[in-house]
Amino acid sequence: MPLENLNGLHYTAAEKTAVGTSLTAIETALATKFRNLSPEERSKFGSVQEQNKLIINKVKDFRNSQPALSSPDIDWTEFQSDVDSRDFIQAVIARLESLVQSLNNNKIMHDYDCYQAALTDYDYSKYKVGTKVAGFETKVNDLSQFFNRTGTTKEVSTSTVSAE
Repeated sequence: MPLENLNGLHYTAAEKTAVGTSLTAIETALATKFRNLSPEERSKFGSVQEQNKLIINKVKDFRNSQPALSSPDIDWTEFQSDVDSRDFIQAVIARLESLVQSLNNNKIMHDYDCYQAALTDYDYSKYKVGTKVAGFETKVNDLSQFFNRTGTTKEVSTSTVSAE
């Protein structure tokens, strides 16, 4: 009976290298802009919250539509640069989050396939113990620590397979 392979999409060495190279390029391109924030700084700078972002957007709208109403005490070129950077970062985050979700889904499928193969191998090893083939008893003893000892088995669903 062949194993059910739910994913079947495996990465070639060239694909793995291309992804690694691309991630390195992204990390390198962004590294000079990154700052580590202390917990205090994170609390202070993170206090903008969603409601206050609406204020930022409204001030930006007024600046664009009626610049004469804007405070002369603000460096509006810097303000616009901050807005542009924020918009860029938000777009990148959205794309990366989408990639992470897709990768997690893909990994879950590979985890499930690996787990099913491991269960089949464990069952085979238990069979071989019964035929007194050398080496299998140690393997079964080592693997048995991962299984329920009450004599009943739980059905494993895809939701119980770790996404990590």
